[in-house]
Amino acid sequence: MRVGFGYDVHRLIEGRRLVLGGVDVPHEVGVLGHSDGDVLAHAVADALLGAAALGDIGSHFPDTSDEWRDADSIKLLTRVGDLVAEAGYRTVNVDATVALERPRLRDFIDSMRANLASAMRIDVNAVSVKATTTERLGFEGREEGVSAYAVCLIEQQSEPESNG
Repeated sequence: MRVGFGYDVHRLIEGRRLVLGGVDVPHEVGVLGHSDGDVLAHAVADALLGAAALGDIGSHFPDTSDEWRDADSIKLLTRVGDLVAEAGYRTVNVDATVALERPRLRDFIDSMRANLASAMRIDVNAVSVKATTTERLGFEGREEGVSAYAVCLIEQQSEPESNG
């Protein structure tokens, strides 16, 4: 068994979509990012990559590459799930938190959980997504940005494929 932790943050600006867990959340500002800026999917991906000791999301999908410009982060998470499986691991569960002052996310949580679970090919009951404000403190509280934290548990299924 291995535990991984992921964190991501993006600035909020006008003229962009607010995408969280693969859900377009209606809001007057959206996420600035090279991809679609989905901090929730990015934090989960980093948690999985960290647990499997496979680097981080930036090493697999660099923001210097046009290939990943405006990329769907749920598709990136699907690829990360494939990499974790190829390394011989199975995702047991994921627990994630989004920190955002507005809008309230309660009505979108179930869809986020379903999107993340589908991307990782695990049961939705193995995915927890929570939302919190920061009580108007910090960049999230000033509505300048959004952050997400994720922890995951993976277990070894088989020996990783050898390259030699």
